This record gives sequence, structure tokens and C-alpha cells, in this order.
Amino acid sequence: MLIDIGDKLFDRLPDSENLDIRHLIHLFDNMSECYKLFWFQAILDSIEDGKELITFGELIDNMIADAWYMVSEYHLNLGPADTLESLVHMAFRLTGLKSCARRDKILEVIHNIDDREFCEKKRNMTNQVPYRLQAPFMPSLKGKAWNVPKKELANRINQEKRLIYYFVSIAGLDSEICVDADWIKYMKTNKEILKGWIQFHLVQYLQKRNPIVPGIVNKLYPQQKRKLGAVRDYWKTIVSSEEIHDIFDDHVLTENEISIDHFIPWSYVAHDELWNLHPTTKSINTQKSSYLPEWQYYFERLSNVEYQAYQLIWKPGAVQKAFEKCLKEHVNSADVRLKLYRPGISRYEFKNNLEEVMLPVYQSAKNLGFESWIYNRS
Repeated sequence: MLIDIGDKLFDRLPDSENLDIRHLIHLFDNMSECYKLFWFQAILDSIEDGKELITFGELIDNMIADAWYMVSEYHLNLGPADTLESLVHMAFRLTGLKSCARRDKILEVIHNIDDREFCEKKRNMTNQVPYRLQAPFMPSLKGKAWNVPKKELANRINQEKRLIYYFVSIAGLDSEICVDADWIKYMKTNKEILKGWIQFHLVQYLQKRNPIVPGIVNKLYPQQKRKLGAVRDYWKTIVSSEEIHDIFDDHVLTENEISIDHFIPWSYVAHDELWNLHPTTKSINTQKSSYLPEWQYYFERLSNVEYQAYQLIWKPGAVQKAFEKCLKEHVNSADVRLKLYRPGISRYEFKNNLEEVMLPVYQSAKNLGFESWIYNRS
């Protein structure tokens, strides 16, 4: 059964009469790289798709697709000189796919990449992990026993009992594994628990590699549709009662054209806090995408718009009511609430406080590789 004992969350997995779950639990021990996590996840995905025989190439493609959003959309670091991370960057460059592309489209396109360097990197990914993933099941296989030709190593591994999978052929990316029937049954029965187990270890790994990045747990998969209705209503109410200029092109916003933008991209902050949200138009929001607005151009304009809104929330009426609804979901820090949403703050103090909240986050996103952006009217 699954238990939660603090740091030992997922210390146990569902038992099985026929399988050695004690060794499965240690699959991700002592990881210096993330390949084992993605390889096992790719096997789980393939089993879910009804496959028993799976090629190395198929599994590597699945690994790239699983890492796609973490690397291309969220700019996460997968490890020092990580080959999987470099494969995602290369595929992103070679294919022109968007960072938010659908997973099935990513798989379709990367499968057809005919680039020598890309294919060589994929082959290099298979030098260790297909064989060493199951090391916990083979305690007798030690030291130099691993350093033999791949076909010989595969034959040696195939002599072991009760492994997750066995090698059918060794032929580069066309090499095949066959997943044991009992393990297939176990994976299908416990797929949600196993996915949570992988996610738990992946979040731990990524947080270690990305210590200053917020919201790691929200950056494993594509962005979900966010609930910004209360914020949209808040800004619509303000725009209908006050002349609000768009911070990017300076035109006066109308109630019907409002789109809510994350000044520092959601793909970095992974939250919908009110201090980072402002109104713009859909076309500008689309152009901005996941870029960082140039600070020296736009921060003061943002501060002025936010202060206009701040002044209105203290006047009884529709804006105040709309703001109170936003407080429940979109102002979650007591410190930020004290700095930005208490009565009696001057324009100068508000600007300084907002900068104090935003600039460290902005700079961290920039250091992580999020590119600066200036609105291009044409």
C-alpha cells in the first residue's frame, strides 16, 4: 500500500505476489541525472498505449516529448550538460514547433527528424540507462561486469529472473525490449500510483537542479487553462470607470478588448497573483507570449496602472467589490498584501514596494533564459 511518512512519501508501493516490489522502490536511488525517471515514464506510457515490444527509439522519443515543456516552455535545467535537455533544444530548433505544442504532434515530428547530430545524440542516450535502470534487481552484477559490449551485457541481463523487461535485440535505436507480462499487469493496475511516484521523484530532482525556480510541481506538463475570471472582471470594472492606458502601446483600453497578461510570464512564476497581472489586448498578449517585457520600458507604466487600480479599491462601489473577490484567490502572500494592498500608500511608496516584490522574480526569470521583449506595433 502507499503511505506518507514525511520525507519518505512513496517509500512503499502496492505489493505483488509475483513481483519484487522491494527492488522497484530503489529504481531511482542515487540519481546524478534524470534519465532513469524519463525512461521508466516512457515505458509506463508505452504500456498504457498497449505495447509490449518497444524500441529504444520509441522510448527516447517519448522521453523528449515528456521533457519538452519543462525545457522549452519553462526553461528548467535537467542537469549538467544533460543530453535529454540538449535534445529538446535541438528538436525545438530543427522543427519550429511551439513550446506549447501538443504532445502527439511533438512525437510525430521528432520521429521524422533526419539530422545526423540529433540521431547520434539519441543513440548516446541509450548507452547506459536501458541496462542500468534495473540494477536494483541485479545486485550480483557489479563493477567491470557492466563494462562489456552491449549485446553481451543484454544477454547477461536476460538470464536474471523477475525483471521488468528483457532485451529482444540490440541494434542501436532499433533495439527492442519486451516488458514482462506480470509487470504489464502491475503497471496497468497501479498506473496512477506509479505516475505519482515518478512525479514525486522528478519534482525532488528538478527542485535540486533549479533551486530558485518557483512552482516546479506545476511545470511538469503543459499549462492548464487558468481561472482568471475574477481578475478579468476586476479590470473590466476599472476600465469602465477610469481611463486606463495599455502599458505596451499606450492606447486607452476598452472593456470589450481586455486580455489579462502575466507581466513576468506564468511559465516562470507558475501563479496568478494580482500584483503580476494587468490588462492588455489579446493581440498584444499573444505577441508577448512567454517573453519578459523590457523592464526599463514598461515597469513604470505597469506601476502607474496598478496604482490607478489601487486608488479605486478604497472607494465603495463596484471596483471595491470586484477587488474583494480577487483577494480570495489572487492575493496569497501576507507580506505582499501589507506592501501593496493596505490603505494610505503614496504613489512613490507603491512603486518602490511593487519593484521590491517584482524585480527579484523578474531577474531570476531573466537569469534562467527568458528573453526580453519590446512591443512591435507592426
